[in-house]
Formats: sequence, C-alpha cells, structure tokens
Amino acid sequence: MRVLDARLAIPAGVAWVGALVLIGVSRDVVVPVAWSVATAAIALSLATWWPLRRTRSAVPSLLALALIAGAVGLAAPARTPPALTDALDGAPTELVVQLELTATPETTTVPARIVGVVQSEGAVARVSVPVRLLSIDVDRRTPLGTTLVGTGRLIPVGAGDGRVALVRVIGAWTPTRDPPPLLAAGDALRERFLALMEQFGGDGAVLLPGLAIGDTSEVPDDLDLAMKQSALSHLTAVSGANCAIVVGLILGLGGILRWPRWVRIIIALAALGFFVVLVTPEPSVIRAAIMATAVLLATQVGRPVHGLPVLALAVIGIIVLDPWIARQYGFVLSVLATAALLVLAGPIADRLSAIMPPAMALWVAVPLAAQLACQPVLILLQPEVPVWGVVANILAAPAAPVATVVGMIACVLAPSIPWLATVVAGVAWVPSAWIAGVARVSAGMPGALIPWPEGALGATLLAVLTALLLVAWRVPAALGSQRFRRRLVVAGLVAAVITLGVTAGRDALTRIAVPADWVIAQCDVGQGDAVLVRDGPLTVLIDTGPTAEALGECLDVLRVDKVDVFLISHFDLDHVGGVEAILGRVDSVWTGPVGRDADQAVLDALIASGAEVHNVRQGDVLQLADARWQVLWPPDHRGVVPGNDASVVVDVRFGAGCPRCPSLLALGDLGESVQRTMMATADVRPVDVVKVSHHGSPDQFDEVYARAGAAVGLIGVGADNSYGHPAASVIDTVVSAGGAVSRSDLHGLVLVGADGDGLWVWHERPGGVGADQ
Repeated sequence: MRVLDARLAIPAGVAWVGALVLIGVSRDVVVPVAWSVATAAIALSLATWWPLRRTRSAVPSLLALALIAGAVGLAAPARTPPALTDALDGAPTELVVQLELTATPETTTVPARIVGVVQSEGAVARVSVPVRLLSIDVDRRTPLGTTLVGTGRLIPVGAGDGRVALVRVIGAWTPTRDPPPLLAAGDALRERFLALMEQFGGDGAVLLPGLAIGDTSEVPDDLDLAMKQSALSHLTAVSGANCAIVVGLILGLGGILRWPRWVRIIIALAALGFFVVLVTPEPSVIRAAIMATAVLLATQVGRPVHGLPVLALAVIGIIVLDPWIARQYGFVLSVLATAALLVLAGPIADRLSAIMPPAMALWVAVPLAAQLACQPVLILLQPEVPVWGVVANILAAPAAPVATVVGMIACVLAPSIPWLATVVAGVAWVPSAWIAGVARVSAGMPGALIPWPEGALGATLLAVLTALLLVAWRVPAALGSQRFRRRLVVAGLVAAVITLGVTAGRDALTRIAVPADWVIAQCDVGQGDAVLVRDGPLTVLIDTGPTAEALGECLDVLRVDKVDVFLISHFDLDHVGGVEAILGRVDSVWTGPVGRDADQAVLDALIASGAEVHNVRQGDVLQLADARWQVLWPPDHRGVVPGNDASVVVDVRFGAGCPRCPSLLALGDLGESVQRTMMATADVRPVDVVKVSHHGSPDQFDEVYARAGAAVGLIGVGADNSYGHPAASVIDTVVSAGGAVSRSDLHGLVLVGADGDGLWVWHERPGGVGADQ
C-alpha cells in the first residue's frame, strides 16, 4: 500500500490560495493588506502553538501564509515604482527594457521587463517591472535578454495579472546592449535547430522543436488547434519529464565514466541551468527545474526523496520568489499534472490492473490522471471536454520521449556537427510526425469535443464530478462504505447526464435548427452591429456589438471558434464593446482612423491577444480566400475625424469559387452628408445584401440604397431602443429599392445564403417584415 507524505501539501495549498487572493487586491492597498495578513497569520500561529501542542497541524499552514503574504508585501512596491507614476497615468515615457522572449520580424507582442526609466535630465532610474510590448517592430531576430530603448505608452492591467502593464510602442526602438553570453548562446542554439528543421517537411518538422525544446513558433494554427483539441498540447510545454531526461542523461553518463557523486550532481545542475535558458524560463520549466534541483541536493546529502513534499516545497519557493506566478495557467497546469501523477496515477493503475496487464494499466493511468486533474482548469480556457484525449495520449506516449530525447540531441549537435545533427533530426522526425498525425486524427473524430458550461461554474462542476468519480473508484484510497460510494456514482451520473443534456443537447438542437451553409450572418446583439461573413474557410467579423456576452452566444450558436479577420467599422461602444469575446481568437484586425485613448486601448488588447492590426482606407482592395473586399470609405487624408462618419465601408464580392454567394455592402454608421460624399468618390454598385447604416437612423441618403438595389437589408437594432431606430422612412427606402428588411430586434439571428434557387434568408424568429424569401 502506497503511503503519501502529504504534510507539506496543505501548507503549500494554503500559501497558494493566499497568493491568489492577495495579488488580486487593488495596487493602492495591496501592501498594507499583505502585511496585515502576514502579521495576523504569525500572531495566530503563536496563539495556537500551545493549545495545539499535540498536533500543531495548523501552524505550518499559518506560517506558509505569513511567508507568502510577506513576499507580496515586499514585491508589490517594486511593481509600481515612483519613477513610473507618470507613465502609468498614460504619459509617453522613454523606457529601457529587456526582452524576456526572442522577437522576430513576425512578432507583434513580446514579454519584457522595464529595467530603466529615462528622466527629463537624461538620467536613468533603475526599476524592474514586468510588462508586455505591443506592436514591437524589429527588422531581425532579436534574442531574449537584448536591451532596447524607446518611447512607449503604458496601459495598466488588472491587479492579478503577471504583467504590470501593456506598453504600446511609439516610434522606433533601438537595441543598446546584446544579451548576456549564456542567453545569447541558448538563442543561437535554438535558431540553428529551427534552421536545421527547415530541410524536413510536414507536421513532424514544425512540431519537433516544440517537443524537444518547447519552441512552437513554427507550428501552424491548425496543428496547434488539433494538439489542443486532442489534449496533446502539454507535449510541447517543457515540463518535469524534459528536466528529468537532462538530469538522467548526465547522471547516467557520469556513472559510466565513474565520476564522483558530487561531480555528477554539479554537472547535472549546470546542464539543468543551461537547459532552462535554452527552453526559456516558462512557469512549468521553473517548477520542474526547482523540483529537480531539490532532488539532486537531497541525493547529495543522502536524504530520502519523496515526490509530494518536493512538489510542495517547489510551489512555496516559486510563489515566494514571484507571487504573481500563482495565477498563470502554465504554472497551475504544471503543478496539477505533477500532483496527479504523484497521487492518482498509481492508484488508478492498481484499479485498471484488474482488467489489463500492469504495464498497460500504468500506461493508461498516467495520461488519465493528468487529464482528470487539469481538465477543470482547461474549461476556463475553452469550455469543451476532449473525448479522445486519453486515447490520443496513450497512442502518443511511446513516441513522445523518443522525439524529445533524440530531438534534444539534434539540437545540441546542430552548431558543431551539422551533418550528424541532420541524421539525428531525421530519426526524431518520425515520432514527431506520428504525434502530429495522432493529434489531427483525434481532433477530427466524431464527437471529439463535448460542449461544457463555461467559466467558474463549469470548472467547479467538472471538478466536483471528477472528485465524485475518484471517490467512487476508491482513488487514491477507499472512503466510506461500498453503499456510500455506489450512491456517489449514481449522483455523479445524474449530474453528468443533466449537464450534458443542457450543454451538448442544446448544442445538438442548435446545429439541427440553424442552417450550416450560411454566408452572411447578423447576430442579435441588441442595439449594435455584429455581422459575420464566411469567405471560404475563413470567417470575417464586422464589429462586435455592445457586449461580449451577446456576441459570444452568437458565435457559439454558429460554431465559430476563430475569427480570421476582425473589421472595426469605428470605435463606438455599440460596435466594439464586445471585443472581449474574441480576444485570443483573432488573427488580423482591419481598422480605420483611431482617435481617443479608449480606441487605442481596444487595439492594444487585440494585439496583446496575438492579433495583427492593419489600417485600411478608401481604395484598398483586400483578397482573402474567394471574396474581394474593397474599401469605399474613409478617404486617406488628415481631415477625417474618427467616429461615425469615418466608418470603414466595404463592398464584398465573391469570385468563381462561390459564384452564387451573396455580395454585401456594409455601411457602418455613415450619415447622409458623408454618404453623399462617398457616392461621389467611390463606386457603389448593386449588391445582394446591404447592412443598413447606423441601425436604421433616419439620417440616410436614399440614392445609396437605390444604387445598391439590395434584396436584403440588415438592421442591427435593440428592441424598444430610445433612439426610434429603425425609422419608418429607412424601411421604406430599403423596400423601395427592391429589398426586404431583416432586423435583429424582431427576427433575432439572421442568416443569408444562396442555393440553386437563388438567395435565401433564415430568421431565428420568423415572421414580420422580411419573412423568409
């Protein structure tokens, strides 16, 4: 029977929860709150020391909480130093930063640390503040550790964020100092390995750097999505397994060469340190390296090593060094996966060994334990459960260590013996390609993902169901009577059926009810605009409406997981207020003039989430898949004032790939006078669908609609709005031009498509003006 030493696990958990709470406190009061908690915890530990002298079980947890609170109290002032006061208020400031990740010409955002603030007299105030650079523009590969100087505008983020602010880069930034030799050597090794893999083809070549050294810069979006949907993305996140391989290779080599134990440990520690530099110090890497270091030091002094206490010490130590790491998903998932392997994998293997050979049982238990522990947290990132995740991990398990070890060897050999590195990389390519193939097949299987309630509710529900399953399965140990466990099984099954009925059942009904072959969709987002256009395999979103909730619900109904292009007509709240729903899901942004700081903040948030921003003007012609997107407004001159009358207007027409797809004229919020000017300077041609300007405001130029002659007029408008939208005159104008009106307040979601019989329109709530054509 396995006996777990969990004495440090509870203090580590208390410390972690304490950090999660404290770092979320407002920056104005976090220091006094942290020191108050530390003082109270110490006082309480002293007060309970004598009454609980026989067990004293609460004292370690209280001391751990005091330690973490003290760490927050000490670290918080350095995150908002006086030298950055003006900058945090939005004033452009000349900054000295050090990159924390390598930047390339393709990079749009990169984590960095402000290490200096240039004062008015030219002196540099030394600080150390973690930030993220936005719109960084470098003309060559710039390694992490490089020091840059330039002007930027700081955008403060939430108190619990690991970064203090986003930095919008203004103008050119100049490198002033190369990275330290060790960091430069690590980056050069990564660069040579990436160059080496360019001579190989297929998914195996782009995935191998991720498996070996955690570099996923060359992994395409579709493969990255497949890895996530098959629960294999952890293989490209460097973790304890990679650190164990490095340490094991050194210790094994030292044993063969009969090195003294202390020599083997010193060399192993040095190799581990360089490995951390090579793969960059991500949270999972830091946790794994600290655990490996603790194990090596314990081995040197001859003390027995137990996994759970080492993990607990690593968690406490890491959070003390950087309390804000406590909320980073990489750190959370790394700790949960490691704990699951230590606590759950063995008991699960014991249960499975009753129906399969012990070796196979352990093979299945390892990925199953990790997925059970991590899935509730993953729900916060994507509210779906990968059905085939365990199977995919079982199939990938034999290939992963081979690809990792052989790939690392190829990486090390690349600078010195390139021909041998090529041979070794070719060997590693085979298991890498296998893993990529498993990911793609698993992600493409029927029912690969089960929808699940999102947010904290969904995560909590899945965590509770997982706990019920484990208790009923007597993992990690039997609790209660067999009758009690049987009741838990029944309760868990009932809860699971209800949950799946509400989510998956609703999802299935929606798929049946909503036509799948739509080309243009107008979401019901209330008083605002949100229109989707499907351009072959790509999806373009025009505006978001006022709230993220309404847009998110529409995207879920339409099964839109990714927005390839987000077109911002202008920055009023009823057009960009829901942008939070698509952060992290957008590749490219098209926008017109930017005015207020709030406008730029929207773009900064999109850039920070990984999107690239492009300004568009009258005359621009953009070709995506099959459709031709022509920008009719605004003109490219300084007299254009951002706002309604500077709305981006586009004419969308499909080519030979979809000859029956409806064309679209999206008019933003242009008023009558500007519509007249646009008519005089741009070619407004007949279209199938017109997105009526400004939610049906009476401020319209009838000739635009007469020239367009659209069969369908889309109006995004809220029920019982106080503006009187849409005006009766506008409805008459659309109808007079030969069209039918589809308005979101009456019809809800509106879809437009085409088939052999011509144009069709589907309404979520049929009837009224503009019934199905």
